[in-house]
Amino acid sequence: MQIYIDLATWIALAFIVLFVLAQAIKILREYERGVIFTLGRFTGVKGPGLIILIPLVQQMVKVSLRTIVLDVPSQDVISRDNVSVKVSAVVYFRVVDADRAVIAVEDFFAATSQLAQTTLRSVLGKHELDEMLAERDKLNKDIQEILDAQTDAWGVKVANVEIKHVDIDESMVRAIARQAEAERNRRARVINAEGEKQASQTLVEAAATLAQQPEAMQLRYLNTLYDIGADKNSTIVFPMPMELVDVLRRGLRGGGETTPG
Repeated sequence: MQIYIDLATWIALAFIVLFVLAQAIKILREYERGVIFTLGRFTGVKGPGLIILIPLVQQMVKVSLRTIVLDVPSQDVISRDNVSVKVSAVVYFRVVDADRAVIAVEDFFAATSQLAQTTLRSVLGKHELDEMLAERDKLNKDIQEILDAQTDAWGVKVANVEIKHVDIDESMVRAIARQAEAERNRRARVINAEGEKQASQTLVEAAATLAQQPEAMQLRYLNTLYDIGADKNSTIVFPMPMELVDVLRRGLRGGGETTPG
């Protein structure tokens, strides 16, 4: 009976020792830090490696310093031009001060998530739909700077913010398509008008050049006749300019006078 009592005592003592060691010895990884509280009072940040605590006197809150990827759910946003859209984003942040992340805020992850949602709606509501679609880099930077400034007191660093999707109502998609088509038609008409303007200026310059040199006009007539004559299946009546007739007549007269001589 005495032996049984002694064995049970030793087993109980062993369990107590194991429990005390489990409470006293902590091992933290390279990316982890332990915020130590002694009798409820903050006494420092330890880690990584082996940490020894005083059981029942010291408590430790473990914090990860790795970058956290926060998926911001889709938010209903009304743009400055009164267009209703659904916008989703992703936020990359990490803890840089473990003590402030534990002491200054109850749950830094939930607080950052809620702040990201409200900031997303606030910033995008100040911009028009075209800016949301075309200037995402600028909007990402604005949201990141606002979040980083507000989460600094919590020991959290917001590294990056990316807007993932901007979902538009189907009726608004059709309206944007009509607007884009109208814009393309406008550009096409402007290009055609510019082409007509340049062509007319070129024709005016060509007419001025031909007016200064009448012989050039005769050569142009002959070149046109040559081009038309290449088609053997058509008969074209082309008026002979009187200036060309006079030139040929003077040439024949000159040739008749030189022959008798």
